[in-house]
Amino acid sequence: MKAFKTEGGLRKYLIWPWIFAIIMAFPAAGCWIISLQAGITGSSLWLFYILVALIIWFRSRRSLRRDLIDFATRYSQVQKGLLKGLAIPYTLLDEDGRFIWSNAGFAAIIHKDRFYSKSITTFFPEITKEKLPKDEKVMTMEISYENRDYRVDLRRIRMEDTADGSIAQDDFSGSLIALFFFDVTDVRMYMRLNHEQSLVTGLIYLDNYEEALESVEDVRRSLLTALIDRKINKYFNALDAIVKKIEKDKYFVVMKRLSFDQMKESRFDLLEEVKTVNIGNQMAVTLSIGFGLETDSFMQDSEYARNAIDLALGRGGDQAVVKTPEKITYYGGKSQQVEKNTRVKARVKAHALREIIESKDQIFVMGHKVTDIDSFGASVGIYRAADALHKSCHIVINDVTASIRPFMESFVNDKEYSPEMFVTSSEALQLCDENSAVVVVDTNKPDITECPELLDIAKTIVVLDHHRISTRRITNATLSYIESYASSACEMVSEILQYIADGIKIRGAEADSLYAGIMIDTNNFMTKTGVRTFEAAAFLRRNGADVTRVRKLFRNDFADYKARAEAVKNSELYKGKYAISICPNDVESPTVTGAQAANELLNINLVKASFILTEYQDKIYISARSIDEVNVQIIMERLGGGGHMNIAGAQLVGKTVEEARGVLKQTIDEMEAEGELS
Repeated sequence: MKAFKTEGGLRKYLIWPWIFAIIMAFPAAGCWIISLQAGITGSSLWLFYILVALIIWFRSRRSLRRDLIDFATRYSQVQKGLLKGLAIPYTLLDEDGRFIWSNAGFAAIIHKDRFYSKSITTFFPEITKEKLPKDEKVMTMEISYENRDYRVDLRRIRMEDTADGSIAQDDFSGSLIALFFFDVTDVRMYMRLNHEQSLVTGLIYLDNYEEALESVEDVRRSLLTALIDRKINKYFNALDAIVKKIEKDKYFVVMKRLSFDQMKESRFDLLEEVKTVNIGNQMAVTLSIGFGLETDSFMQDSEYARNAIDLALGRGGDQAVVKTPEKITYYGGKSQQVEKNTRVKARVKAHALREIIESKDQIFVMGHKVTDIDSFGASVGIYRAADALHKSCHIVINDVTASIRPFMESFVNDKEYSPEMFVTSSEALQLCDENSAVVVVDTNKPDITECPELLDIAKTIVVLDHHRISTRRITNATLSYIESYASSACEMVSEILQYIADGIKIRGAEADSLYAGIMIDTNNFMTKTGVRTFEAAAFLRRNGADVTRVRKLFRNDFADYKARAEAVKNSELYKGKYAISICPNDVESPTVTGAQAANELLNINLVKASFILTEYQDKIYISARSIDEVNVQIIMERLGGGGHMNIAGAQLVGKTVEEARGVLKQTIDEMEAEGELS
C-alpha cells in the first residue's frame, strides 16, 4: 500500500504529540538530578506517554486515512454535482477543440446529450481551432445560436498547474480549454429597446420663407404657409413624433430614436417632399434640419441640435445635419442657396468690423495656404479698410504663386504702400501682440490658414468667407461673416468697403485685385453669380478696376497652357460622366493650372463633374468642378476638403497620384451606392 502522506495544517496537527514528547524529555531527564526515585518516576511517565501516543498513532492512522478519503470523495461528488447542475453552461475542450466534458446547462443549449469527441465547430462555426486561446489570458467572443445571443469566455488551463506533489508532472502534460457561455439575449433586447425608445431632439428651419412668400400673391400666402405646416406635421405624425412650431419659420421636434433611424434610413426625404408644395410660387421652399444625439443628457442633445442647425444654415441650407460627440453627418444639400437681395447684413457686419479695427493697434490679414487671387484680393480690400481708418495692416503671405505675383508686384513696386504691407508667418508672429486683430478671408478652417499659430496669439479674430461651414472651423471668432451664397470673398469685401467708411477711396491696383478675385471664382461671371455679384463688380469698376488690365495680368505662360491642354487630353470619363485627369507638375503653379483644366473639362458634353489631381509640395491637390447636377463639395468633404456645390477641393497626404486617383474613384462609387450623388 502506498504510504499515507499528510500535508499542510493536518500534518502540523499530527506532529504535535511528538514535539510534546521531545519537550517532556527534558523535565524527565531533570528528575534524575533530584533523586533516583524521582528520575525513575519521571522517565516511566515519559515512556508511558510515548507508548500511548504510538498506539493511538498507529491505530488511528488507518481510520484517519479512511475518513479523509471518504470526505474527499463526498466533497468531490458535491463539487461535480454542483458543476454539473451549474446554471452557467460550461464545457471542456482538448487542444484540438474537441469536447471532453460539459455540464447540463451546455447540453441544454445544443439539445444533445452525446456529443463528446466531436469538434465544437460542429455546433459553433465561429469558434475555430485557430481562435482558441494560446495562453492563460481570457478571451471573449460574441456568437449567436438558435436565435439566442451568447458571450463566450474562453480560458486555457495547463494540466501541470493542476498537479499536486503526489503525482508526477509528466502525467499532466498538455492543456484544456474551458468555455463559459453567458446568455445575453435578454440584455441585448432591453438595450435595444432602451436605445429605440430614447428621445431625440431636433430643429427645422425654413431656409427661404420670406422669399417664397414674396413669390406668390398676397391672398395665397396663408395657403402656402398652411400647406407647408401640413406637410411637415403629416410627415412627423407618421413617425410618431411631436413637432411644435416655435416661430413662423421654425419648428421643434421630439421623437423616438427608432423613428429617427427610420428617417435617417430614408435620407431625410422630407427635404425633397417639402419642395413639392407649390401653389404658383416661383421659388421652391427648402428646409434645414438639425439633430443632436448620443450625449450624456437631453439638454446637451438640444445644444447639439442647435449647433447642427447652424451648420446646416451656414452650408447653404436644404440639408440635414446630425451631430454626435464623435462625428457630424450631412444629408442633402443639393440646392443652391438663394441669394438675398438685401444688404442689411453686410452693412451690420461692416460696422462691427469697423469697431474692431478702430479698437486695435494693428491688423493682420491672411487667407488660405497656396494663396489664390480671391484670397489675395479680399486681403487687399481689408488692407484698404484698415488704412482708411488709419490703422497699420499686414497681409500674411508665405508662398507667392504665379497667379498672384503680377498683382502683388503692383503693390511692392508702388512707394505709396508700406514695405511691411506683405509679411511672412515668422514676421507676423514677431509683430503680433495681444492688442492685434486677425482677419481671416476666403476660408473658415484654422489648419489651412497661412499662419495657424497667429490665431492662438490674437484675442480678436474675424472670419470673412463664402465657403460652406465644415466640421473643422474657427470657433472662437469675435466676428464671423460666412455667406455661402456669395460668389467670392472679394464680393463680400467689396460690399463691406461700401459701408465701413464714408467716402472711402479705392486705388486702381486694389480694385483690380478685388475684381480679379470675383472673375476667377465665378469663371468670368458664368458660375454662381447673382445680382449682388454684378453690383459689387460695378462698384469696383466705378473705383478704377480695368478689365483689360486684369485680363493681361491673367495671361498664362506657354508652359502653363501646354500643361493645361495635356491634362485635358489625358482625362478619362469615369462612369461616363466624371472627368478625371492628372495635371503635370513641371510648371510654376500646378494647382492653378489644375483648377483651370477642371473648368475646361466642364465644356465637354456628358461631363457632369471634373476632377484634376496635382502633385505639389508633397501633397496631392484635387480640384473639383461641376455645373449643376453633381455636388462636388460633399465628395471633397469625404476626402477631408470642402468648398461649394460647384467648386471644391481637397488635399491628400502620404499618397501617390495614382493612389489618390483610386481613392477618388472608390469614394465616388461608395457615394453613388449610398445615394449621395443621385
